[in-house]
Amino acid sequence: MKGFADTRSRARAIIALVVAILVAATLVPFATSAQKSSPVTVIVSAAISLKDALDEIAKLYEAKHLNVTVSYNYGGSGALQHQIEQGAPVDIFFSAAEKQMDALQAEHLILLPTRRDVVRNALVLVTPADNDTVKDFSDLANPAVKTIALGEAATVPAGMYSQQTLQHLGLFDGIKSKVVYAKDVRQVLTYVETGNADAGLVYRTDALTSKKVRIAATAPEDSHDIIVYPLAVLNTTKNEPAAREFEDFMGGPEAKAVFIKYGFAAPPIRD
Repeated sequence: MKGFADTRSRARAIIALVVAILVAATLVPFATSAQKSSPVTVIVSAAISLKDALDEIAKLYEAKHLNVTVSYNYGGSGALQHQIEQGAPVDIFFSAAEKQMDALQAEHLILLPTRRDVVRNALVLVTPADNDTVKDFSDLANPAVKTIALGEAATVPAGMYSQQTLQHLGLFDGIKSKVVYAKDVRQVLTYVETGNADAGLVYRTDALTSKKVRIAATAPEDSHDIIVYPLAVLNTTKNEPAAREFEDFMGGPEAKAVFIKYGFAAPPIRD
């Protein structure tokens, strides 16, 4: 009888062990799922010219990733670069020019494998919709044009491209006295929309957002540096997996369709 009892005890112990293993195996996926669903906020410092497209992209992404909130910090790319250098808690930087991204890369502040060119843009000359005085860049020298709005060349990529274009066309020195500078490209657009400037240089995508301005001319592509928007995850991110996943999404087909909708073009193919 004792041997039989020992056998039953061993059998019970084995059954208990098997049950424990099965329960543990069942709970692991739940634990992993709970961990994955922990709420996370991805902070993106992005050029203000991307605002309309990125706001829509965030809604698409958040609808598929219920645990992720995308928070944007919009501004001039140069100002955003300086914020990052000073330790701003940012996960992703999306610049309107290579200059600012190159600076952060030189300071080892980005995860280099995540850097990618996402879209490109064009530079256009705009006037108030009811003003047909300006039909081309050469008309900026006309005495009837009193004020020309540009972004700050040192901190606003659109301002840098604008100055390059005006210098290339031999116009900048002659119109410098008419120039008023803005903190970002959207402020340039506002100056022209409100009539506080007779003309301004903005991205084509910005001009397309407003019915209050008219595109008078497009800057020749060879008059300025290529207008490309690079994106990268920062190496100071506290949410690297989520940031990398959103970075991948912004280079995917759904985001591409939104960018095209707002007038952006595909980035150039690098050698």
